[in-house]
Amino acid sequence: MSLGRGKYDFYIGLGLAMTSSIFIGGSFILKKKGLLRLARKGSMRAGQGGHAYLKEWLWWAGLLSMGAGEVANFAAYAFAPATLVTPLGALSVLVSAILSSYFLNERLNLHGKIGCLLSILGSTVMVIHAPKEEEIETLNEMSHKLGDPGFVVFATFVVIVALIFIFVVGPRHGQTNILVYITICSMIGAFSVSCVKGLGITIKELLAGKPVLQHPLAWILLLSLVVCVSTQINYLNRALDIFNTSIVTPIYYVFFTTSVLTCSAILFKEWQDMPVDDVIGTLSGFFTIIVGIFLLHAFKDVSFSLASLPVSFRKDEKTMNGSLSNVYEVLNNEEGLPCGIEYTGDNISRRNGNLTSF
Repeated sequence: MSLGRGKYDFYIGLGLAMTSSIFIGGSFILKKKGLLRLARKGSMRAGQGGHAYLKEWLWWAGLLSMGAGEVANFAAYAFAPATLVTPLGALSVLVSAILSSYFLNERLNLHGKIGCLLSILGSTVMVIHAPKEEEIETLNEMSHKLGDPGFVVFATFVVIVALIFIFVVGPRHGQTNILVYITICSMIGAFSVSCVKGLGITIKELLAGKPVLQHPLAWILLLSLVVCVSTQINYLNRALDIFNTSIVTPIYYVFFTTSVLTCSAILFKEWQDMPVDDVIGTLSGFFTIIVGIFLLHAFKDVSFSLASLPVSFRKDEKTMNGSLSNVYEVLNNEEGLPCGIEYTGDNISRRNGNLTSF
């Protein structure tokens, strides 16, 4: 791949990834609105295993929006490396948080706005330091990568842990622990991104006139993608139905992105060709996004805005002045207390312990 063509593909992938985030962020709101409508009607909730949401048009609108976002995301993986495309999913968190404040009455305070800014800055840093060229160009190379012993061990571990969470941990703790269903979605998501990347390469080869449809790996990747996406939708619906959208979205982003970056590092080995400063920049951008998402949602229930800053300072000043006044009063009144009695703030107690309080 020439340098000019590589840059052209890079920016196409970047634009598609940003478009994907907008559609996916909006899909969370539409699906949540649909689930809330079903809950008001008394239908069996998705978190309890119900599937009444299949009759709700808002849920389908959210699914279509997510589908459009995933198509754009799918195309982005064909042009840009996973190290760039996946972390940009943070933009979907911002879209979801902003729309939640308008349509789900979930507040976005000063901490949340700072978190949005940090997430955008972190995404920008990751874009600057992301690898500009993709290593795998053909389906045969993809087949060779999938057979790498390191990836085989990683895939086996992920499958075993996911099955344990689905059949053992999920039924026991899925209703009370938000991490259970999100962990399932995230671990399976690592495979779905790998399948998407492989299918993207397949489509590019198909458009180039190569007989890739005769390659068994193309159909294996397609079948695996269907299974992984179906599993993700099922358990993500359960998490959204039980827990707050503004909590599910950022945790899912952190877990999912971490899983994909790990899988990408093992399978595609994109990190091996990156200079040290780009690796540090990519990790710094990712952790900046995590801090931004934490601020966005950790203090979401705190009523705090820029206008309340002067009020807070005045309250702190009054509290400090009041504390100093109390100290001065205690010191001035110490000489007036009876012998054997000491002032303790709220009580007056005798040193011999006979009189404990009034």
